[in-house]
Amino acid sequence: MGAEALTYGESMREAGGWWRRKSTPAKVETYTRWSFHFFALIYVVSIGLPVFGQVTGPLALWLVLLVCVHAVMCAVTASRALDWTRGRREQPVRTLWALGAVTLAIAVAVIGIGERAPHDDGLGTAVSAVFVGVLTFAAGIGALGVRRRRRVLALVGGFAAGAALGGFPLGYAVPESLVTGMVVLVAAGFLAFTSVLSVWLLNTVYELDEARETRSRLAVAEERLRFGRDLHDVMGRNLAVIALKSELAVQLARRGRDEAVDQMTEVQRIAQETQREVRDVVRGYREADLGIELTGARGVLTAAGIDCEVTGEPGGLPAEVQSALGWVVREATTNVLRHGDAKRCTVAVSIEEERVVLTVENDGMLRSSGGAGGSGLAGLRERLAAVAGTLEAGPARDGVFRLVAEVPLVAAEGVS
Repeated sequence: MGAEALTYGESMREAGGWWRRKSTPAKVETYTRWSFHFFALIYVVSIGLPVFGQVTGPLALWLVLLVCVHAVMCAVTASRALDWTRGRREQPVRTLWALGAVTLAIAVAVIGIGERAPHDDGLGTAVSAVFVGVLTFAAGIGALGVRRRRRVLALVGGFAAGAALGGFPLGYAVPESLVTGMVVLVAAGFLAFTSVLSVWLLNTVYELDEARETRSRLAVAEERLRFGRDLHDVMGRNLAVIALKSELAVQLARRGRDEAVDQMTEVQRIAQETQREVRDVVRGYREADLGIELTGARGVLTAAGIDCEVTGEPGGLPAEVQSALGWVVREATTNVLRHGDAKRCTVAVSIEEERVVLTVENDGMLRSSGGAGGSGLAGLRERLAAVAGTLEAGPARDGVFRLVAEVPLVAAEGVS
């Protein structure tokens, strides 16, 4: 019994993990697809199964079978229409025409059953319900496969008109036929509106996710441009001076003048100065300032649509500690942007018992590839080891990934 309970619990966790591993757009898409499949099930339960309580004999079985066939056709159409919505296939024109043909055939069959079968109140009620249900669901599901509002309105209006005209063969009077058409118009209109709204919502969620990724890439690109501008400012001016002085030295050397040596000495000095300035620029990126990195992480994550909270004051820490922890913040931010589906991230800096503790938590753990054995984290451990620091990374609680870096202040002061 205990083993069975354990197996059941593991299977439930795997099922829950399958859902949590999905991105937000993928979750919305899955929910949308299964909602329309569930509509097909509701269709069978609400329209088909009550027939058994109203009609007896083979007629009941035939009516329920027609409803089931139509429900399956509606589910297939919804699935292919949603694939088209996401650009995974061409517009399912043939499927839509097939749905229309099947709907017409079933409607005609239902009218035939209603005309030729022995008359009783139960059969009339069942035939009317199936007739209205078939037209309603065909119009509502068909709206998934068209985009223009006029076409959706024409689709719903056409099925409503067909319902009104189909009432005459069923023996309805004019008022009853008009009421039947109005019922289909309202019900199919509501279902079509639901379909159009679902498609709009699904597309909007995907567009927002793409915009979020674009903002993340733009933030990274902006940082690269800033580095390029700084490097250009240093190299451009000095290289231009080096080129001019080298050309002057060449001309002086050709004339046998001693000033050529002075010019080349100046070129050497400028080259060494350029080397130093380039090292300073690169050091600004390699030896990250913790305060700047915290501010940058908050800005980048916020721009990517992630709620970021930063607490603690990094001021007054040794330069080596700030550099090492700044790299931790930078790598953790990169992992959250690239690998997770986080909605919230917290970064906290605290001093506890002569040691600095940096904690980064985000709720996008299950899609993260930056696990405890990742190469990025291995590089961080090497940097922290230089200041006697440690790094721990792993799940903190359900769906939350935590990274904790600790650096003892005494050891860091000894290194400095």
